[in-house]
Amino acid sequence: MDEYGERRGGFRGGRGRFGGSQNNSPKPVSVGDVIDVTIEATGAKGDGIAKKDGFVIFVKGASQGQTVKVKITSMGRSSASAEVVSGESAPAQPEPEAPAEETEEGDGEDLQQ
Repeated sequence: MDEYGERRGGFRGGRGRFGGSQNNSPKPVSVGDVIDVTIEATGAKGDGIAKKDGFVIFVKGASQGQTVKVKITSMGRSSASAEVVSGESAPAQPEPEAPAEETEEGDGEDLQQ
């Protein structure tokens, strides 16, 4: 027996098929559920991200800050996908300021003194 004990490697007690833990706890939503959520962030693909009891819900076409009613369309092990049923519009985003318009008579040189 070496300093690490007799058993080395190969023991996978309590882990799933690929070494991660199994999540058999009941999920807070099911396919077809209609719930109210607030979009907390925007994902890499542009979908809104909301959470229900810590469970992640990706919402197509939603923006951060919106409060919307969504319908769950599909479920995964650790997240769900949903579509907006109804809700408030996205928060107003400030539009970038347009550059000052130049007149035909000059290019702004007359303003310098």
